[in-house]
Amino acid sequence: MRTQAERARLFRALHERPGIFIMPNPWDAGTAKLFASLGFEALATTSLGLANACGRVDGTLAISREELIANCRQIASATELPVNADLENGYAEDPGEAASIIGLAADAGVVGGSMEDASGNPARPIYDFNLAVERVAAAAEVARALPFPFTLTARAENYLHGRRDLDDTIRRLQAFAAAGADVLYAPGLRDLETIRQVVAAVPKPLNVVMSAADPDITAQQLAGVGVKRISVGGALSRLAFAAVRDAAVAMRDAGTFQWMRDTVPSKDLKAIFQR
Repeated sequence: MRTQAERARLFRALHERPGIFIMPNPWDAGTAKLFASLGFEALATTSLGLANACGRVDGTLAISREELIANCRQIASATELPVNADLENGYAEDPGEAASIIGLAADAGVVGGSMEDASGNPARPIYDFNLAVERVAAAAEVARALPFPFTLTARAENYLHGRRDLDDTIRRLQAFAAAGADVLYAPGLRDLETIRQVVAAVPKPLNVVMSAADPDITAQQLAGVGVKRISVGGALSRLAFAAVRDAAVAMRDAGTFQWMRDTVPSKDLKAIFQR
């Protein structure tokens, strides 16, 4: 089994080598093992996927900090792959208090994680610029004090909260990079040209989440404009719910079970879970 330090160095190397890589987003140990068996090189947790699994509406306080960290531990211990954690906004406004979640996540076994500038306050959904930068700087300070190279991702959440201000989003990402972020992330970017503009304007690797982007965009196209990392957020969880819903509707309305043919054989699951 790889040590945490080895996973951390592997994760950092994925960002430094040429080309792009994809991180699927498991929401439990089973999906983590499934994705690892398919040859992916890293995983990322999903707060939406976890909320779905718990039967809760995703959003501020849908999942407690303790539940989030427990999920990080479950996923990080399921495979040898490096895991990047969705750490929400750190569950606090104060920079120091928010940054403490980096240490908790590291203790849970992950080797990277994100800090976002969404406040969770509908009246003021995005933290003011200076506070947002201070929060990233505090998170970077905690990350640099760890005994392994923790990869810090800073998220500018404008586009997820109705603030389609590309200039401000780029300004925030640039400031987050200067404050110590290793990777930058602006969820909600949809078209390839806008993504191209962001990549050209920022000095650190960019993560693009395809759950919010045009699904016709390919990984090859994203690589062509300079994107380093792709994630899918809670989209695979939503896809799983869609498949189960459709099967349940077929049983209820037609009394049919053809969907059984599409299930993963138990022997295949056993092979995956025994690895």
